[in-house]
Parts: sequence; C-alpha cells; structure tokens
Amino acid sequence: MRLLLLLSFAAVLPGQTLLVLEKAGSALGFYSPGGDKQATVAVGRHPHEMALSPDRRYLYCTDNGTMLIEQPGTGGNTVSIVDLKARRRAGQIDLGNFRRPHGIDIDPKTGNLLVSTELPDQLLRIDPQARKVVRTYDTKGKTSHMVTLGPGGRFAYVSNANSSSVAAIELDTGAVTAIPTGERPEGSVLSKDGSRLYVACRVGHRITIIDTGANRAIGEIRAGQGPVRIALTPDGKRLVYALHGENKVEIADPFARKVIAQVPVGGQPVSLNLSRDGKLAYAAAQDQDTIYVISVADARIVRQWKTSAGAGPDPVLEFAAP
Repeated sequence: MRLLLLLSFAAVLPGQTLLVLEKAGSALGFYSPGGDKQATVAVGRHPHEMALSPDRRYLYCTDNGTMLIEQPGTGGNTVSIVDLKARRRAGQIDLGNFRRPHGIDIDPKTGNLLVSTELPDQLLRIDPQARKVVRTYDTKGKTSHMVTLGPGGRFAYVSNANSSSVAAIELDTGAVTAIPTGERPEGSVLSKDGSRLYVACRVGHRITIIDTGANRAIGEIRAGQGPVRIALTPDGKRLVYALHGENKVEIADPFARKVIAQVPVGGQPVSLNLSRDGKLAYAAAQDQDTIYVISVADARIVRQWKTSAGAGPDPVLEFAAP
C-alpha cells in the first residue's frame, strides 16, 4: 500500500507546479510538488482567493487587505494579475469604492471575473482585459464571502456568511433569490452535472445541498466541526472538504449523503483544493505554514511540507503550463 501511495504521488511530479496564495506574506508562491520554493510574486495585501484565466496564462487574486473575515477595517480594493509564464505581477484591477474583495470565479466563455466584496456586500463582474468593473449586483445579504458560477453561466451563487444564505444572482437581469442554508455558509462546489450546489456551512456543521434548477435547498450532509472549503472529485463521487474546527479533512458520498472518512491533519485547515485528476487533496494550515497532501482514495496524508515562514498559506492550485 505504501509503495502504491508513493507511486501515485510521484506520478504528479513531472512538469507540475503548486501555486500557493500566501495570505500573511501578501504573495503568490511557486512551489514544486515536493515543497521546494521556486519563486515568489508580490501581490496586494492579504490576498484570499484566486482563479486561473481560461488559457491558464494569468492568475487573478483578491487583495482583501485583512487576514480574517471577523477583523474590522476597510481592507483593500484591488484584484492582482500575475503572469504565470513570466512569474511577475502584470498589473492590478482597481475596484474603486468596492472593498474587501474575497471570493472569485471566472466565466470560461467570456473570461469575465466574478468577485464578491464584503464592503459593501456586492458581486462584481469584471472585464480583466479592460481592467474595470462592468456590472455590480446587490447580494441581499451580509458578508458576501465566496462565489461559484452556476451551470451555463446563468447564475452566480454567493455565500452570505453572516446571513445564513446563498444569493442566487441571475447575471443577465440582476434578480436575486436568497436561499436559506446552514449557519455561516462559505465555500461551495457544483455537482458534475451542475444540478446541485454543495455549500460548506462552517458554524452549521453541515453541507447544504441546493437544487440549481429550482434555486432552493433540498437536503444536507451532516459534517464534522467547521467545514470551510469544499471540492468534488472529477467523477462526481466524492466531496472533500476542510474541517477548520477539528483539524481534519473529511470525505463524503454526495449520493448517499453521508461521511465516509476523516483524515486528521496537524493544524487548522483553511482551504481545500484537488489535483486536476482528483486523486490528491491539498489543504493549507495557515497558522502552521504547512501544506498537507492527502490521497483521496486512501484517506491518508501522503506528504506534508512547510511554506516560507510567516507565509500564512491559504488556497493551493496545481498548475501545469499550457
């Protein structure tokens, strides 16, 4: 078993880079899959989330300006653009009066960015080529946190963390449906066919399941303590999410709606992303400057490594140049 795990991990090494958004260090770190740092690119203060352009040439990150959602302050008002080939910051998008940008997703058809802001609570549609906000949407909630583009790009789903709701925003019309969820919704992910949205509810200790056709909650998965970020394997059979309150990563069956495994990690995980093939999960413990690499199939840690001291890592993306 140990040999198989090592071979599985080694299979992702050639040509791969791990992009680590260093929240405390206000930087994007380039790391080898083994944890060796290759480069650092400075971005705006305390970045929180990131997304790749459809051609994978650029990375966009939200320069929130504060470390924690609970911290007061006006924070930042930019989105940084990183040229991944040149490994340099190519520019910033000024958000004007929209501050504390947090969640980010990208429309693969148009290349437009969708960015949630916490001050005021809005969703912004941004043209990254023109580097400007082209439309704004009221989220009808408090502390607009994460955003996921819905199937076909018709709706965007924004987690209103302090309203216990997800805003289903019709992007053409601006119409908003507030969908009640568990307490403090944060990260979300679509099912493989797009018919369901799974929302991690940090204080509610559950995964709320939303029917994206009807835009209403239809069920839940009882989770461990403090689910914050969530991903789905490419085959659609496993949900994987970070448990901030238990220092664990949890794996659930979305069809049976039950937890099937937990993986203890050595710190509080704040993020969860999967490798492109879905075999590995990357969870970052920000306060411990540690990345945990987990085999989803075997529900165990196969590797862990430290980032730069004081980096405060948050999301991790596996990247291979096009």
